[in-house]
Amino acid sequence: MLRLFVALSLPAEVKEHLLLLPGGIPGARFVPPENYHLTLRFIGEVENWQAEEVDEALAQIRAKPFELTLRGLGTFEKGGRISALWVGVEKTEALQHLQGKVETALQRIGLTPERKRFAPHVTLARVERAPPEKVIAYVQAHNLFRAPPVAVEHFTLYSSRLGKEAAVYVPEVEYELA
Repeated sequence: MLRLFVALSLPAEVKEHLLLLPGGIPGARFVPPENYHLTLRFIGEVENWQAEEVDEALAQIRAKPFELTLRGLGTFEKGGRISALWVGVEKTEALQHLQGKVETALQRIGLTPERKRFAPHVTLARVERAPPEKVIAYVQAHNLFRAPPVAVEHFTLYSSRLGKEAAVYVPEVEYELA
């Protein structure tokens, strides 16, 4: 069994901008920079034969390269508690188009539709154990964050193994946008 997701990898210059955001939230588990990405679709556990079907479906996607801009901070909640801190991504028609193509391709091979609405973001930290007021103060202090736009020229199928400290993401296949 493989645990898979489809994402946009982030270039080094974007990761450097994200690293400029300070830590300083007690109890937060910040994501290591090598794990920064923008998930287009979480797939989950699949058999090896299904992974091959996923690869074939994603390889058929045609979309044009586009620019991506990260800006602003926010949080996700789970069960009424703040669970994650994220950097937002400007929604563009090109990003929505690519995400829609990924979703359609995966449904065509029999994967169940994604239940969550697409909310483009890059997770910075897991904050379940952090004091909510500290997380809110952090968001307020840094919500004007903006990184320069970067060119997106491919998307990637990743495998994920859950580790003790952080998950290990392995880029399995890159699909060029042309």
